[in-house]
Amino acid sequence: MKDKKTDNSNACRLGKVGGQAVLEGVMMKCGDRTALAVRDESGEIRLDAEKYESLRKKHKVLRIPLIRGVVNFIESMMLSYKTLMKSADMLGLDEVDEESKAEKWLRSKMGDKFLTVLMSIASVLGVALAMVLFMFLPSLVTSWIDSLAGGLGWFRNLIEGVMKIGIFVAYICLCSLMKEMRRVFEYHGAEHKSIACYEAGLELTPANAKTCTRFHPRCGTSFIFVILILSILINSLLTWDNLIFRVGGKLLLLPLIVGLGFEFIMYAGKHVNPLTKILSAPGLWMQRVTTREPDESQLEVAIAALKFAMPDEFPHEEENAEASQPEDEDKADVQ
Repeated sequence: MKDKKTDNSNACRLGKVGGQAVLEGVMMKCGDRTALAVRDESGEIRLDAEKYESLRKKHKVLRIPLIRGVVNFIESMMLSYKTLMKSADMLGLDEVDEESKAEKWLRSKMGDKFLTVLMSIASVLGVALAMVLFMFLPSLVTSWIDSLAGGLGWFRNLIEGVMKIGIFVAYICLCSLMKEMRRVFEYHGAEHKSIACYEAGLELTPANAKTCTRFHPRCGTSFIFVILILSILINSLLTWDNLIFRVGGKLLLLPLIVGLGFEFIMYAGKHVNPLTKILSAPGLWMQRVTTREPDESQLEVAIAALKFAMPDEFPHEEENAEASQPEDEDKADVQ
């Protein structure tokens, strides 16, 4: 299988920076630094940067292939949650004008931790719902179909896998109908375009970024699709005799699937060959939904985050950001 590596002068930029769309903004991560850029209600871009050191850097054993993928997944989930909370705080979304009696009671009991607790509960419920939708429900429905059909053999695994993919696609499509999520998807597109602009070696301007692709093989959407495809293959080894044992087996195999998915995504981000094209295709296609064409103001926010995440390459951005911060207690932290 012929493998084509990028060997031009910009190859060193591939995989150097990654990001995440947040509420009215973008977070970028480069090495041990994360930078968050959010456009507030006044139209100003607020910046916040923090040092972020992965456990993989501290412990050599966590850099072993497969293991590093699981560690990266857990750290990414934690960082994503923290970043979303921070973007909400920077936008002042925890300052509710009118609250219900229940919300007032919760805030009186929890104080400043009200939004954090609310988000934590939502996260737990989200994980529980995901387990039901993607692990239990497909197996249950497939078992019913298998019983009605008089036995489908290995095709049960294919039906279950297609059902999981269908649930995921339907969920994302429904989310895209929400105005707020559409805004997030636009910032997701801005994140991809600004990274593509950087990786292509172009000057980081909204006009240049607008000409770049909004589809990227290292996107989380592509990662999820790779996970779904791998799960069809690996979960086919599990028994269908007991539904509880099958779901339990899925949970036990999940770290292996996540680890393999991470290794593929990292490989696909730097290599182009028939295998990576085939396995990346569903995720890239789905990015037509999870990313939207951003306007230049959104690209400006994404570029601000990217530059702020890379002070060595863009030192003037650090100086400009510090100079532009308001001299009050609400200003963004620049570390």
